[in-house]
Amino acid sequence: MENDDLILPKDFPKLKNDTFLRACQGQETNHVPVWCMRQAGRYLPEFREFRAGKDFFETCRSPAACCELTLQPLRRFPFDAAIIFSDILVIPQAMGMDVQMVAGKGPTFPEPLKEPEDLLLLQPKVDVNKELGYVFKAITLTRHKLDGKVPLIGFTGAPWTLMAYMIEGGGSTTHSKAKRWLYRHPEASHKLLKMLTDVIVEYLLGQVAAGAQALQVFESHAGCLGPVEFQEFSLPYLRDIARKVKDQLKESGQDVPMIVFAKDGHYGLEDLSQSHYEVVGLDWTIDPRSARERTGGKVSLQGNMDPCALYAPKERISEIVKKMLEGFGTRGYIANLGHGLYPDMDPENVGAFVEAVHTHSRHLNLK
Repeated sequence: MENDDLILPKDFPKLKNDTFLRACQGQETNHVPVWCMRQAGRYLPEFREFRAGKDFFETCRSPAACCELTLQPLRRFPFDAAIIFSDILVIPQAMGMDVQMVAGKGPTFPEPLKEPEDLLLLQPKVDVNKELGYVFKAITLTRHKLDGKVPLIGFTGAPWTLMAYMIEGGGSTTHSKAKRWLYRHPEASHKLLKMLTDVIVEYLLGQVAAGAQALQVFESHAGCLGPVEFQEFSLPYLRDIARKVKDQLKESGQDVPMIVFAKDGHYGLEDLSQSHYEVVGLDWTIDPRSARERTGGKVSLQGNMDPCALYAPKERISEIVKKMLEGFGTRGYIANLGHGLYPDMDPENVGAFVEAVHTHSRHLNLK
């Protein structure tokens, strides 16, 4: 294992903690598993130190760097899963778009898509091994270096969320440019969403081949769609991704749990629970008991503490976690935040969150 480039996606160390994978499948666990979106992030001083002076996407293209950043939070906290350090916008890059991470502004597309004819500028067929092989190498390396401690999650952005970035040219509060396409250019919108779906399916299959043990699909911009637009421009593609990935994995005798996280998409909860994903991720705007009722026990649930609750004193964090666990119950449940960790959060409070989940869930399991 001296030369990281020679590490192959086989002979992985035996998994020692399968709590997260068991919870994904709705099986009984000794404690509720917990991980955090953006657990490899700027709230950690070691993350800031490692990333200092380095270009963001250059870091994403370095398997060794991604491996190190993925492992950092696992050295501090007893998380039950790791998620590979990467970014959802590597897919638009693979399709030929320039994406830059601008300090103080975030992801920026110097030349976003403006009109339907701009779709001709995108790569119609993406060779994921050639364009995104660095992610696969990072997954393989990390899976070996984890040494079976916890499972490794791979991920992707969902088609609508990626489309929104590609048209807006970056973050947006209204997504009015992208939504303009939905209303003015529905055919071109579907064409782009289909192109993205095709790449995403191949990308996720490549992640599993590289060693990912679970997959999460981030529909981060579900909240700016209404129920009708969600039904037309998001949900069909989310379902296609899960169905196609699972069908292809089944052919090779594999089965990897999949999580869908449609932030602010609570209007689509019933539909999401019937879209071929084992787990539905929730943001903090949904009541746990209500989510259980609306999903009818069809799926495991993940979430959903308000990230800002981590600004509270540790005793209060413990109380909030206890109430959340009582709402969800301890079976078919993965504790997480309702969104990613923020850069100014205290790592000690993240540790208190993890400890509270483990402690309270063990106690609830004894009742």
